[in-house]
Amino acid sequence: MDVLLLILGFICVILGVFGSFLPVLPGPGISWVGLAFLYFTKAVPANYWVLGIALLITVIISVLDYVIPAKGTKRYGGSSYGIWGTNIGLIVGILAPVPFGFIIGPFIGAFIGELIYDFKDHNRALKAATGSFVGFLASSFMKFVICVMYLGLFVWIVWDQV
Repeated sequence: MDVLLLILGFICVILGVFGSFLPVLPGPGISWVGLAFLYFTKAVPANYWVLGIALLITVIISVLDYVIPAKGTKRYGGSSYGIWGTNIGLIVGILAPVPFGFIIGPFIGAFIGELIYDFKDHNRALKAATGSFVGFLASSFMKFVICVMYLGLFVWIVWDQV
């Protein structure tokens, strides 16, 4: 059973790293589940401090993941239409068979959303779309760093305990 939990935990942590860029997968959450699987084994003694702090970080990062792209859009002069366009574009970009659709989708979605809000001001729409893109990149990078840290923690604990 321990080997199965270790394998499942490692798979979850690796999926979490990929999920930090793919919005379909909640990267930090999946990585945290991988850490929890690790502590369910008999080979690794439970450390509730590590799990608790990692859970707190995961919750904070998950909340910031929604706030940062919206703040980026607002900071660059976007409206709620741009924020909705970002979210819709993200979903369409993931589902569309376009390379890097999850990056292109939010940008185009914010641009279209801002054009719906004010069709005459193309510069403002482009600026808001750029803010959405910058916010998406910032939140993805932040999630990636946390997920790689969880992967390193997982490997370190396994190396040390097993």
